[in-house]
Amino acid sequence: MVESWGEAGERGAGGRHQERPAGGARCSTCTDRPPAPVNVSVMHLRADSATVSWEVPEGDIIIGFSISQQRQEGHMQRFIREVNTTSRSCVLWDLEEETDYIIQVQSIGLYGESQASKKVHFRTLKKTDRFPSNSSNQDDPTVQGLDKSRHIQTGEMIIIVVVLVMWAAVIALFCRQYDIIKDNDSSNSKEKAKPSSERSTPEHHSGGLLRSKFHPSVPSINIIEV
Repeated sequence: MVESWGEAGERGAGGRHQERPAGGARCSTCTDRPPAPVNVSVMHLRADSATVSWEVPEGDIIIGFSISQQRQEGHMQRFIREVNTTSRSCVLWDLEEETDYIIQVQSIGLYGESQASKKVHFRTLKKTDRFPSNSSNQDDPTVQGLDKSRHIQTGEMIIIVVVLVMWAAVIALFCRQYDIIKDNDSSNSKEKAKPSSERSTPEHHSGGLLRSKFHPSVPSINIIEV
């Protein structure tokens, strides 16, 4: 894309280029020039930018476009030229807020540029103004690209959140199972240790329990009468 500035009127009568065919000779009949763009409109008005869109009649080979931009109260013109493209829209940057502009669009064909389209007037917004909603803006390729990127970012964020939630659930389940297994192991170890301590009790009590089982022998006396 090529941009340039110049005084209004430098492009010949009516603010248009004096076209020359590919050989360098001046165009006399200009029958090979493409038709002028139609349905030129301005969308996505902001304080410092706007999007210009247009349509091209079918049946002609278009290889680019040219846009002339001029402040309504000024004399300087800005020319935007782009070739080897099939785009039907262009974003105008570095505009001044609350300023009236006039634009015209030309199609670039194999043998020169078309006549300029009808003049379109628009006024930029204040920086504090919100961008007005417009259903036709959805047809703008620039906005479609922004919408797609937003959708992709939203989808990626949803996937990331779902994965994190799943990982958190898995970790919580693992910790819970680990605590249950740990508690079971400690209970089993206590149960195993309890019978062994009971069996060992009679052996360590200085024979107290053992002596209780055996009573001392009492001497028996037998009396025999004669």
